[in-house]
Amino acid sequence: MPFSRRRFLVGAGQLALFAAVAGPMLKLAGLDGALISPAAAQTVDAAKLFAPAASALTEESLGAKDAPVTIVEYASLTCSHCAAFHTQTFPTLKSKYIDTGKVRFILREFPFDPVATAGFMLARCLPDDKYFPMVSSLFETQRAWAFGNDPAQGLLTVAKQAGMSEADFEKCLSDKDLAEKVQASAQYANKELGVDSTPTFFINGKKFAGAISVADLDKELAPLLQGK
Repeated sequence: MPFSRRRFLVGAGQLALFAAVAGPMLKLAGLDGALISPAAAQTVDAAKLFAPAASALTEESLGAKDAPVTIVEYASLTCSHCAAFHTQTFPTLKSKYIDTGKVRFILREFPFDPVATAGFMLARCLPDDKYFPMVSSLFETQRAWAFGNDPAQGLLTVAKQAGMSEADFEKCLSDKDLAEKVQASAQYANKELGVDSTPTFFINGKKFAGAISVADLDKELAPLLQGK
């Protein structure tokens, strides 16, 4: 899901009032791209990829910290290809590689619009151990809340299922500081890492922009895990 120019959130409020309270955001300008070939992939400096400035919020990760492979994904909750990855490919990645200590997976927010920003804010407002379950729920139910006429109600439904009250929902989405920190991840990634579409993956620093399948992962991970 690429964009043509950078626009960022400078304020946030209840979703029903987004038109009035949401400031500049990343602008959509097309659809997700296909996975680029490994030969064409760029490799970024680990110092940049894992710099403190890369995430203004606590790093959300799964898997062993000393795993031989680290995958960093930049995603938007309103990105259909991100949802496809998390519902179709991620379960295998988790069971085959993350849960077995071979891969550490890091998810970083790269929201393109107020609705995606709000979804990530809600995940961040929950206890830390509920971050990934909430993100998974949002991707699994994306069609129900992301593209309808009332995303506020759709998100509230998902939030309540995660144990959040309506009062906490509204309080979370009124947190301007949190909104800006969620957006800071996208700003850094775009400026320092050249991320301009979602999903974008960094596999031990090698950049892959676009859709990625289980077969793609197996092919890329095999040489990195040889003998592990």
